Amino acid sequence: MSVVRKNILTDPTARDDYVRGVLLLKQEVGQFTTAQFGIAGPKTPVRTYDLFVIWHGKTMMTPVPPHGDPMVRNAAHRGPIFLPWHRVMLGLLEANIQRVLQKPGFALPYWDWSADGDLGSPTNARIFTPSYLGGDGDPVTTGPFAFSPADPATFTVRIQSDQSGMKLLQTHRGLRRSFAQPPPFGWRTLPTGAEVKDTLAFTPAGGNPVDRYDVPAFDASSEGFRDRLEGWLPKDPSRPVHMHNQVHAWIGGDMAPATSPNDPVFFLHHCNVDRIWQGWMNRYGRLYAPDMSAPATTYLGERIDDPIVSPLSTGTAGTPATPRSVLDMSAAYTYDVVP
Repeated sequence: MSVVRKNILTDPTARDDYVRGVLLLKQEVGQFTTAQFGIAGPKTPVRTYDLFVIWHGKTMMTPVPPHGDPMVRNAAHRGPIFLPWHRVMLGLLEANIQRVLQKPGFALPYWDWSADGDLGSPTNARIFTPSYLGGDGDPVTTGPFAFSPADPATFTVRIQSDQSGMKLLQTHRGLRRSFAQPPPFGWRTLPTGAEVKDTLAFTPAGGNPVDRYDVPAFDASSEGFRDRLEGWLPKDPSRPVHMHNQVHAWIGGDMAPATSPNDPVFFLHHCNVDRIWQGWMNRYGRLYAPDMSAPATTYLGERIDDPIVSPLSTGTAGTPATPRSVLDMSAAYTYDVVP
């Protein structure tokens, strides 16, 4: 069944279903414990929503290739796998919300942050009002994800990364946001619609059509669409963040470290990133690089048929997703509008 992902600001039902689904997954105790993921402290059951936090955090700690440096390329970022990996993650969250809501027609909504960028990046944008996701703070005290230590059903952050970003820790606190802080720990503005158009239109040098997506060395310096959308390019010492990276930096707080899925806006943000990717593929085709001729010693985990494995799929039947398998998702979902 194909569902239609819509703008959260234009679909109150999608908004309400998303909030309710997240809160249910935050309370649902799964089959895993913190000990199984090597997280120090007491052996504690992991809630289903927090599996996504752990998965993202651990993937950022996983180098590509296996003997490499995760700060140069990791199994979800700074390389061509960035867009397929997050597409798989979005699909798994969508499926889990469909399950807990018992609503197979549920579709993840997206937040078009470029529309707020065009309005001057207001910190009181409608998405961050109490009727939507609540505002900023340490902890957030408004909206459906506000923290109350006296209420066990409150939205609680239970897993966080240490300062190095290379270790997961247990915690018990409220959600943190810190909008529009200055560099080096934040950023003052959101991307604009013009920047989205520039990203979609970028064409690298050379005549190979697949080079539009990504090029060697397939890292944060690569001239291609993926690197532009991820936000490492164009290189500018006065502005180190763009597009996807810029949104994380603008929100700050729990959106900044490896455990950024702690903030439910993470999935709305990445749904919009996925929507932009879909618009790019509608223009140029379902292109991906590198293919399987790329040496595993350098690119294992990023090639078109390399598996994308998650804790949520461990022990289940079926073939793991690959970048190739998620290039066409029209049988699962479409978007109401693509750029």
